[in-house]
Amino acid sequence: MGKVTGFLEFERQSESYEAPLARVKHYKEFVLALSDDQAKVQGARCMDCGIPFCNNGCPVNNIIPDFNDLVYRQDWKSAIAVLHSTNNFPEFTGRICPAPCEAACTLNINSDAVGIKSIEHAIIDKAWSEGWVEPQPAKHKTGKTVAVVGSGPAGMAVAQQLARVGHDVTVFEKNDRVGGLLRYGIPDFKLEKWLIDRRMRQMEAEGVTFRTGVYVGKEAPEAHINNFSKETITPDQLQAQFDAVVIAGGAEQPRDLPVPGRELEGIHFAMEFLPQQNKVNAGDKLVNQMLATGKNVIVIGGGDTGSDCVGTSNRHGAKTVKQFELLPQPPEQENKPMVWPYWPTKLRTSSSHEEGCERDWSVATKRFEGKNGKVEKLIAVRLEWKDGKMQEVPGSEFELKADLVLLAMGFVSPLQTVLDAFGVDKDARGNVRASTEGERAYTTNLPKVFAAGDVRRGQSLVVWAIREGRQCARAVDEFLMGHSELPR
Repeated sequence: MGKVTGFLEFERQSESYEAPLARVKHYKEFVLALSDDQAKVQGARCMDCGIPFCNNGCPVNNIIPDFNDLVYRQDWKSAIAVLHSTNNFPEFTGRICPAPCEAACTLNINSDAVGIKSIEHAIIDKAWSEGWVEPQPAKHKTGKTVAVVGSGPAGMAVAQQLARVGHDVTVFEKNDRVGGLLRYGIPDFKLEKWLIDRRMRQMEAEGVTFRTGVYVGKEAPEAHINNFSKETITPDQLQAQFDAVVIAGGAEQPRDLPVPGRELEGIHFAMEFLPQQNKVNAGDKLVNQMLATGKNVIVIGGGDTGSDCVGTSNRHGAKTVKQFELLPQPPEQENKPMVWPYWPTKLRTSSSHEEGCERDWSVATKRFEGKNGKVEKLIAVRLEWKDGKMQEVPGSEFELKADLVLLAMGFVSPLQTVLDAFGVDKDARGNVRASTEGERAYTTNLPKVFAAGDVRRGQSLVVWAIREGRQCARAVDEFLMGHSELPR
């Protein structure tokens, strides 16, 4: 390493944020990225640890020690080459990945991990600003055609990889814009959407064709929050027109809360609420947009989607925002000797929480109550663990004012209508059944239909979607050509 004793000399310096009172007034990104000198110091902290557990902690197996060292040496052009060798879209992961690599950092055993995510963010932003990220069109065309269903991170990754080895790739997206859940599931203040558009233009220059507003299935559902297009293509048509088909949709079926009063107006899934604001930010005119302005908002679910609902509600000008979940409050500090190098369970306070939110744990919803068909309050109860089971605490029932309730309890499966239309085999959770190993990696029970990303593995991280897209691309290339030079 360039600075062998750097981990002893320098402390971790995290990216800073714009002040909460200022950032809640807009929907732009508010992270203040590291300067070149700050990134150099963080790169210097990377240890010559022998076994870089960070590589395996990262789902795409980024070659982290190498690009850390290159940033320390200020060789930024080589750093982006190393980063791009494993990750097609580091501007996405450098902003929204929870950084399991940092949890696995050797320095994290008894100190603060190297700021790997902030270094990745710095590398890719510098590469774009310097003009080093250019289209990489194939030198020779294969004459083979591939259809990719879904334009989220898995679909984008598989499409880019296949286009770069000469296949003609068409990406089908049911929404009006490319990006999948990157576009409509993540608020702009975490990921501005021009970043997706910039990559899309690069991919178009590499030969990828994007067709938005196209529903792949037998019959498009009624238009709703996602604005399905009236144009429909059947799986049979795709299989007839293309040499291979990749299903790369997201896990979009939200977990519901079947309790009395669920039908009351004002109770919505998070993915009914969040996409509307993204559409408005993009310039769309919505009728009766769902707003938290002046309302008592309750967010049920303590994960990232719930946090996004908190941040958006605060920007709307909510009167109060409360968030709770079933599980007990996790410890503020993990037991590192017990869990390292794996992802730890610990209390995580997001930037949205810092903007204003009352959080609670071990709470279950009993019912909703209201008047004239509109929700007015939520009746909840405290929980405790006894004999390995979650039980209600006797006499602990309480109520909360509720004008808007947002259900952010995760996703249970992909859209079953799409999978049923294809006729692919499914696992017990409703995901596409496809292995990641062996000669038939990422293949379904249908001869030339593949699956990758959340549609195969279930709800997961953007970085896992990119990994699966890259690996699936190799499997498709091998299927079409008999061999592949794409990385596994």
